[in-house]
Amino acid sequence: MRLDRYFSRKRVLELESDTLEGCLKELLKAASTSFKDLGRKKNLLPGLLQREATMTTYLGNGVALPHLRVNMSRRYVFAVGRSKEGILYDGTKKEKKVHLIILMLAGETAKNYLNVLAALARLVKDKGFIDGLVRAPDSDVLCERLLLGFGGIRTTGEKKSESSINKLIFNQAMRIARGAHCDSIAVFGDVMTSNRTSPPEKFSEFKSVLVTKRAKEGDFEDSPFDNIIQVRAFSKGRLAQARSAFLVGITRGILGVNDKICCVGGIPGSDQFDTIVVIDLRIEFKALLADQENFLPPDVLPEVLERVIGIAMELSVEGREGHSVGTLFVIGATKAVEEMTKPLVLNPFYGYKEEDRNVLSPFMDETVKEYSGLDGAFVIRGDGVLMSAGTLIHAPDYLHMLPSGFGSRHAAASAVSVATECLAIVVSASSGQVTIFRKGIALPLLEKSFDG
Repeated sequence: MRLDRYFSRKRVLELESDTLEGCLKELLKAASTSFKDLGRKKNLLPGLLQREATMTTYLGNGVALPHLRVNMSRRYVFAVGRSKEGILYDGTKKEKKVHLIILMLAGETAKNYLNVLAALARLVKDKGFIDGLVRAPDSDVLCERLLLGFGGIRTTGEKKSESSINKLIFNQAMRIARGAHCDSIAVFGDVMTSNRTSPPEKFSEFKSVLVTKRAKEGDFEDSPFDNIIQVRAFSKGRLAQARSAFLVGITRGILGVNDKICCVGGIPGSDQFDTIVVIDLRIEFKALLADQENFLPPDVLPEVLERVIGIAMELSVEGREGHSVGTLFVIGATKAVEEMTKPLVLNPFYGYKEEDRNVLSPFMDETVKEYSGLDGAFVIRGDGVLMSAGTLIHAPDYLHMLPSGFGSRHAAASAVSVATECLAIVVSASSGQVTIFRKGIALPLLEKSFDG
């Protein structure tokens, strides 16, 4: 799905108001001018303000994303407002101002609502992209840059011609993939500084996969790759995203547990591919996948696992207020898990709508990170709904031996993954290592050996 089709020049405004309510009125007026039935709905502004009172929609970088479900025939309506002076907005820190407001109205039948929110949130966290919008000389240029960004074809400068070395690497990758009987070729796209990485035509002999930290271009119909796997990397090392990306690929059914993959990568941001590696997934994930074809528990959605891994990675790197934190996420088999839990504190998620406490919502990131300092675990339902935080896991004794250096969180994670059909993800407070447990088997996803 291309998001740019829902944008219109008529709904890109230079905001005149210096308050949130005033800006929302301007944006709603622009939306109702395009779609008359929206003008007859009197609950839009109160609904948006009520959501802001419940949970701020500020995303950082001077961007807010107010959103609301609406009973309408269209799937989405967007209106975008820019304030060069900026407006004060609840949720900003140190009195920073908001310069860009992206209003999203979603039809009640839009099934990928949270996924679209997450894709938007990933894109607006690109500071360079947002700075380009805020500094656009006029509304026409602003609209053009919005369409390019949300159409998935934004570039960060003039298009560069593909180097002869990159062509040589791709050609050799195809020869190696044939000789090694690979099932797929994975290109690590963050090597390039633009979003226009394209596989050669001969890649069509294999399943082509783009691994990137950028917004999911798999949502866009014109992607030249068969599949896109979006995984953040916190290292400048070659193929730093490989293990997490391939685990995500297995859970989404993009890759098979017996697949061989020819990987093409290099140093992120270098515009130069320089590495070809063949990875056999059965060997790479031997312990984790032993005796089980289905790594993902039956009630856990792949996108939920991806989102929790992303939050865990960010906690590992960023910590909280300058301090390292450790935490445990237990995903799936909720009824069985809850029989082995005990609250250590009052449940901070109790009483909220399920949609508002779902990890797929980008506005839950900061909330989860804030509660990560609590002792105990997060219990997350397979569809992403946060059931509790600060929860003590008391699983039965088991005979698994843990590697040296693993502590009580890892022991609890291993035990509960043996006792129930769940996944457990641990962020180590001492080392920052991120480890996933399934049936008592541990797989490190991120080891603290990255730069910055």
